[in-house]
Amino acid sequence: MIRPVQFDDAPIIAHYRFPADANAAERPIYAAWVTEAIQRGLYQGFLALDGEEMVAGAGLTLLEWGPTHGDPQPWRGRIVNVWTHPDHRRRGLGRELVERCVDAARERGITRLSLGTTSEARHLYESLGFTSSTTEMTFTLR
Repeated sequence: MIRPVQFDDAPIIAHYRFPADANAAERPIYAAWVTEAIQRGLYQGFLALDGEEMVAGAGLTLLEWGPTHGDPQPWRGRIVNVWTHPDHRRRGLGRELVERCVDAARERGITRLSLGTTSEARHLYESLGFTSSTTEMTFTLR
């Protein structure tokens, strides 16, 4: 069964965002952010359940980006928190959850989506129509 995320799912979302024990201190901070983002309508996600157990998830975060050349839509979407429990991989759960996030973005009029990926997941995202960008750069301010 697949269902939308709810406020009380924030801790499990945070756990899968920061699965390493070394990052456990970041989980409550992220869970609080997810809860607030859900309340503000800036985070929408979906979870796959096997009985009562959550076995996969994916989320859509909305970012107020501002209109750009050729695209008057001020919002961008970012696919985040995509995970599947190892015992449930290769069953199409990740694909279905990401497709639901894409549909949710489309329903909100979002025209551009982005995501971060691993080499293992790149094929999935490419098969859904995502393309790599050679122009993206980052800079971390401290």
